[in-house]
Amino acid sequence: MSAQQTIHVGGEWRAAASGAAREIIDPADATVFAVVAEGGAEDVDAAVAAARTAFDQGEWPRTPVAERAALLRRAADLLQRNREALGVLESRDAGKTVEEGRIDVDCVSDAFRYFADLVMHESGGRVVDAGSPEIHSVVVHEPVGVCALITPWNYPLLQASWKIAPALAAGNTFVIKPSEITPLTTVELIQLLEEAGLPAGVANIVTGAGDPVGARLAEHPDVDLVSFTGGLTSGTKVMRAAADSVKKVALELGGKNPNVVFADACESDAGFDTAVDQALNAAFIHSGQVCSAGSRLIIEESLRERFVAELARRAEKIRLGRGTDDGVECGPLVSAQQLARTESFVASALAEGAVLRAGGHRPEGDGYFYRPTVLDQCHRSMRVVREEIFGPVLTVETFRTEDEAVALANDTEYGLAGAVWTADPGRARRVAGRLRHGTVWINDFHPYLPQAEWGGFGKSGIGRELGPAGLAEYREAKHVYQNLDPRPVRWFAG
Repeated sequence: MSAQQTIHVGGEWRAAASGAAREIIDPADATVFAVVAEGGAEDVDAAVAAARTAFDQGEWPRTPVAERAALLRRAADLLQRNREALGVLESRDAGKTVEEGRIDVDCVSDAFRYFADLVMHESGGRVVDAGSPEIHSVVVHEPVGVCALITPWNYPLLQASWKIAPALAAGNTFVIKPSEITPLTTVELIQLLEEAGLPAGVANIVTGAGDPVGARLAEHPDVDLVSFTGGLTSGTKVMRAAADSVKKVALELGGKNPNVVFADACESDAGFDTAVDQALNAAFIHSGQVCSAGSRLIIEESLRERFVAELARRAEKIRLGRGTDDGVECGPLVSAQQLARTESFVASALAEGAVLRAGGHRPEGDGYFYRPTVLDQCHRSMRVVREEIFGPVLTVETFRTEDEAVALANDTEYGLAGAVWTADPGRARRVAGRLRHGTVWINDFHPYLPQAEWGGFGKSGIGRELGPAGLAEYREAKHVYQNLDPRPVRWFAG
């Protein structure tokens, strides 16, 4: 199988400068189904140079907003045209179900349209009252410049869009590095942007490993901003590398997200069924490989046994399989490494006293599958409760009072997302107000809106994606002060 030319520099597709290639593995059967270019520092330097030239000398940063917005809408239309093919490719590459892949394409299209609308409805700047009719003062926003965009393996296409759409809407150029194990739909997205009419050099991609590709992008002196989504360890390395050139940094580093269930949410049969169903969705969508996964169930003690028993019963019935097969509800983990990581977390939890209620093992057959797992009687000193797993593992903790529930939910170094389930509106508002997480759901889990900011507190990162703040990440504010009637100041006698 020959390698695809998956490095795009200055409008041209090419192989890696070194000639290196990487095999892409289908996680459903552990077989090779694609080969891509394995870029290095030389490829990064060429891509950054192309993006620098396109920003400093090209037309895109000076293209009228209406034309930039129109291109984003054309890209959204092209994504919808290719929805089925992209959904299938995302399923094969990342292991998710094909329906999840299709939904991702829809969300990507929504993001492009949202940022197109956002920039179209802005004013020409914020007028500042200088206290004199002779002074015209306005704050305008300009593109940052060359952006390095580094995306994770779990939502390759979606996470790329959260960065690319606002970067382009603001008038920037960029180099994107998708995860080395799930790069294929990002390559397709760059091709669609090219088809939509994006000028050469504005969008560049280098496929390859975090070291050297991501590391070189983070430290590169000609990069003005680096936006990274991934793990905490890699994120801190990006921040250190960016410090020498004092570039802007935006980080989304995941979370260890609480799903707090009060007993009053389950007093009716319908309430109980909904809370259990949503707890399954929170923990096991995409095999738990979600930065906002509700992997910590924090449940009122009086409800624990009934709730966990039903949760475990349903978890055992989740249908695993290849994401493109009919009836499959949960696909494989993305790689052998992620499977081994998940197994190690479950083993450590059992050694520390957790009680296995469902799953906890690999099914027979090929691929990187792991049964959805429910671990009861967990506590905060356990590694499985403290650290992000990115696997189908749900831990159960209990509380007796509202204060204890809030304390448990906030007892994490992360702060990306969390949820509270209750039939009491006052309690819902109180608890949501006290949770130190960037997104809080009340009687729901997982939905997001492109017009609402996404990001976290604490070690979940810095900066925000989506919403007006997501666009602001890719801009610099400039104050333009104009004296309409200049005259001598006479400060110096002269």
